[in-house]
Amino acid sequence: MAVYKRGKTYWYTFVWNGRRVQRSTKQSNRKAAIDIESAYRTVLAKGEVGLSTPKQERRTVAELLDALKADYEQNAKLSPQNRSLLVRARQDFGSKLATELTAEDVEKYVQRRKAEGAKNATINRVGEILRRSFKLARLTPPDMVHLSEKNNTRQGFFGDQEFRALHSYLPNDLKDFCHFAYLTGWRRNEIRSLRWADVEENTIRLRGENAKNRNPRCVVLAGELKQILERRQQERLVDGVLTSLVFHRSGEPIGEFKKSGATACLAAGKKQRTYAGKIFHDFRRTAARNLVRAGVSERTCMEILGHKTRSMFDRYNITSEKDLAEAMERLERFHQARERKVVPIVAAR
Repeated sequence: MAVYKRGKTYWYTFVWNGRRVQRSTKQSNRKAAIDIESAYRTVLAKGEVGLSTPKQERRTVAELLDALKADYEQNAKLSPQNRSLLVRARQDFGSKLATELTAEDVEKYVQRRKAEGAKNATINRVGEILRRSFKLARLTPPDMVHLSEKNNTRQGFFGDQEFRALHSYLPNDLKDFCHFAYLTGWRRNEIRSLRWADVEENTIRLRGENAKNRNPRCVVLAGELKQILERRQQERLVDGVLTSLVFHRSGEPIGEFKKSGATACLAAGKKQRTYAGKIFHDFRRTAARNLVRAGVSERTCMEILGHKTRSMFDRYNITSEKDLAEAMERLERFHQARERKVVPIVAAR
């Protein structure tokens, strides 16, 4: 017998003829819950009821995730991130019956993903997708511990010289792609989605359905950004056909980056270790830093990057040791200037 509390209600679970039974007693009193569990065992033993589970209880986790995906599509919430999380959750839990997925199953998953090197935030996001799928199906999900994400914020970014060196080692079909990310801070899938139909004179407009937060935004072409688009125009013709994609690989969307990026980082970092652990998303932090240091208002920076909240933007506006050194140098110059202006006070005789 196993009676346990979930929220304010007691549940019971046991195995009967090789099948797991897991039900809510709808009671907040432990003794009453034990009595209900015992009574159900008794009627099972007497054969007065069977375990012919209703259709809802025979649904797999994969079916729940499919329903959640359809709900996301209907409500325009199927972002690239949600799509990826759905695939991950289906891969790890899809074959399980929803009513038989236990807290122990989830804990084993957590430990396995940790051993594989997955971050706590990544594991938590999959857990959230699972909870949402159960909630949509009006089923109670298994207990899932929310892992601490304290100190989980990445701090990586590229200095200008670092990026210029890396750029020279990137394959040709990724040079402009990464350069655009370095300047704008747009996410990889947002840049992959850009089509020539999204370019209006000197402005690139990101469609809401292709943005992570579903809000459209734009960037005006100037300087290096304008040069990037001019180069892309020259690469638009593929095998005699004009491709609709701004950034492409032989006419197809840019796919793999991790391997190519790691190879370029390795080549660029032969004489220095600053490239170790760099990822594509570091371009986003880089753009945030550069925009702020160029004197662009924070409100405008948030519009370009697509940040809804100030707290999220602050996570990307990374401060480096060089920034701190420059701050102290400015403070020292301030004190020196103030001392030069001080007029000595002569004591009256």
